[in-house]
Amino acid sequence: MSEKVLMKGNEALAEAAIMAGCRHYLGYPITPQTEIAAYMAKRMPKVGGTFLQAESEIAAINMVIGVSAAGKRAMTSSSSPGISLKGEGLSYLAGCDLPAFVVNVQRGGPGLGGIQPSQSDYFQATKGTSHGDYHMLVLAPDSVQEMVSMTFKGFDMADKYRMTVMLLADGTMGQMMEPVSLDMGEVAEYDKSWAVTGTGCARKHNVVNSLFLKPEELEKKNFERFEKYRYIEENEVMYEEYMMDDADICIVAFGIAARVSKNAIDMARAKGIKVGMLRPITLWPFPKKELREIADKVKCFVSVEMSMGQMIEDVRLATECTKPVLLCNRVGGMIMTPEEVLAKIEEADKTGGNN
Repeated sequence: MSEKVLMKGNEALAEAAIMAGCRHYLGYPITPQTEIAAYMAKRMPKVGGTFLQAESEIAAINMVIGVSAAGKRAMTSSSSPGISLKGEGLSYLAGCDLPAFVVNVQRGGPGLGGIQPSQSDYFQATKGTSHGDYHMLVLAPDSVQEMVSMTFKGFDMADKYRMTVMLLADGTMGQMMEPVSLDMGEVAEYDKSWAVTGTGCARKHNVVNSLFLKPEELEKKNFERFEKYRYIEENEVMYEEYMMDDADICIVAFGIAARVSKNAIDMARAKGIKVGMLRPITLWPFPKKELREIADKVKCFVSVEMSMGQMIEDVRLATECTKPVLLCNRVGGMIMTPEEVLAKIEEADKTGGNN
């Protein structure tokens, strides 16, 4: 068993990125993710890497495009308003079919909102960060250890599929400290013969581009991209089940909300209520097939989230509205308590989700 060290989530993530072969960090400070940039500023020069605090979030994401086009692993990180500013660049990354690793340590909103944790960027990450038809792989850790493992895996997935992977954490995940193992194994190598690296007159020039003026050509590129997305939906869904073997109520939650929900489930089980949880680890692709199968076994669902009700829409879509879905939520930087989740479980148990 590998030795564990006590680390804050943001710093553990940054170290995991370095271990995953990232040598180019381009970012801009914003609470509650600034420790990622601060850690990279100290560590990157020591490993022969590049840390650059850009003049803005917009500049940072466009620098990522340049580094990625050259075939190197690059990342940027920000928090909610900063991700909005990066939106255009994220669409360009998708249009160029470039790999990148992007971190959003969410804070409350809309607008400047506050600096406390939130999960209200779910729609932004999974539905429409910016313009055009595209997806990002979206990973949602629920511990500092998963901040590490999902970062390491995220870089590999980005290279494998030539697309952006976003790690969507809430502020709690970035700020909390837990023991972690940094033993992630070997860094995977992927063919990057498409990269813009100079030819030495030995091969045809590579072109990285997201502009296709012929509509037939642009349509073809979009159809091809969505074929890749369909493969990802079939092969890369990640989730955790907790006490679902005999459950007749299913909690759906991610991040810190899932950790709170586990405590509430234990409390409910002590009262004889058969409740379990499916925790999506990939928010895109969402575990639609798994939730649809669960819908045949339970009487209702409870979506526990720190938003006004965003993931609940995907739960309803996945289950084809065959069973009621209740919402247990806090917003504005507030985190629900186990007692609040328990109260919603008890309501679901009494009403079957029918109000």
